[in-house]
Amino acid sequence: MMGSVALPGEIDVAVLAGGVGAARFLRALVDVVAPERIAAVVNTADDTVLHGLEISPDLDTVVYTLAGAIDPARGWGLAGETWQAMAGLERYATVRPAGSGAAPTWFNLGDRDLATHLYRTARRTEGARPTDVAAEIARAWGVAVRLLPMTDGRWTTRVTLAETGEEVAFQDYFVRQHHDVAVAGVRFAGDADIVATPEALGVLAEAPVVVIAPSNPLVSIAPIRSLPGVDETLASRRDSVVAVSPIVGGRALKGPADRMLRELGIEASVAGVARMYAPVAAALVIDPADAALADDVAAAGMHAVVVPSVMSDPAVAVALARATLAAARP
Repeated sequence: MMGSVALPGEIDVAVLAGGVGAARFLRALVDVVAPERIAAVVNTADDTVLHGLEISPDLDTVVYTLAGAIDPARGWGLAGETWQAMAGLERYATVRPAGSGAAPTWFNLGDRDLATHLYRTARRTEGARPTDVAAEIARAWGVAVRLLPMTDGRWTTRVTLAETGEEVAFQDYFVRQHHDVAVAGVRFAGDADIVATPEALGVLAEAPVVVIAPSNPLVSIAPIRSLPGVDETLASRRDSVVAVSPIVGGRALKGPADRMLRELGIEASVAGVARMYAPVAAALVIDPADAALADDVAAAGMHAVVVPSVMSDPAVAVALARATLAAARP
């Protein structure tokens, strides 16, 4: 029995989700829609392996946020976390041979958080599907939202650095280099026969409403869209797909989305976001700070829905979730 299988008929809302922004939106959405009626198709293209452990940052951020266990200041990791294991690794940096990748400390893993990675790695070593493992982790944390990795295969984000032309893994760019270096390109690579999971495609095809969460369009949502069949599925039911802009007043609320857009020649505004999403979504939720650009959003082919979108408190976040659902036309 595959405990993570989400039958489309049981789902009212499917959400394309990245990390922090999507997790906060989902946290609000569960106050509007019963959590067991929500499915989140989550980006796994920034997954990585460190210390021999399988790490899924976006999935874990969503789980910890919905479980009420996230560190609110960082927006990732667990509240009340300790870092003894990472501190202990520093001892081995002094004896590590040149060229060795052992004991990296640039990617922080908290002591409590390690338990999730240990469990995930053990289950995958046993041959379990990532989709099933994600469901098991969600259940362990009491999360009722159906969390669906976008694929059970390997599909990774690769970033080309503008200054050197070097291509690096996303976490190298985002964490080790603190995402403060310019980029010249983003692409996705991995299994030659990569596919979205049938559960993910199923909910995207049949849920009455699909929401594209306020996540980075280039490295959180684009990896999902790049999987065969995803864009075609969304385009076929475009009127019932609504996106929430992650750009407010020309800036990303968190992370490097605005800089990455500009560096890749895409306008870092709600109009630029609309041009990216217009083929697959009919409506774009924008903040009042961008109301003057509503006509530009319309010119790009999307209906602009103006509502406060900075989730500064729970009431604003819930109002955003309600307005987003109302913007879709199933």
